[in-house]
Amino acid sequence: MKRMLIYRILKKRLGYNDREMEKFRADERNERVVSKIPSLMKKRLVLEVVASHGCNSQHQVGDRFVFDAFGNLDTRQCPDQVCVFLLGGAQNLLYAGMELFLADADPNRMTFKRTHCADVGLECGGWGKVVVELKAEEES
Repeated sequence: MKRMLIYRILKKRLGYNDREMEKFRADERNERVVSKIPSLMKKRLVLEVVASHGCNSQHQVGDRFVFDAFGNLDTRQCPDQVCVFLLGGAQNLLYAGMELFLADADPNRMTFKRTHCADVGLECGGWGKVVVELKAEEES
């Protein structure tokens, strides 16, 4: 995809006027990200449930929450209900995965790639607890 086309698409998508687009393009970090967009479009980050007990949202082991490389949740590939307290706990993990994509590194090589929901579990006065693990995948 040609860079000028990408900038036109971004300008429209972000609702920028010409002055805002100039400012956006003047930031070298944005240029680095834009140069990677074609390869990033093929990548995704997945939070997969690896443990679940007492979850009011009914999240089960094996449930997957699929995000594109830009942090957008693909609701078509997720359970019908999504617990905000689970996704909130995973925000930093997803951000780290996105940064690794931008650094041309493999998020699957992260050492600490699990997190859990905000609920502390029945043993600690809560209701339940869900643990997710981050995985990076390439779309075929």
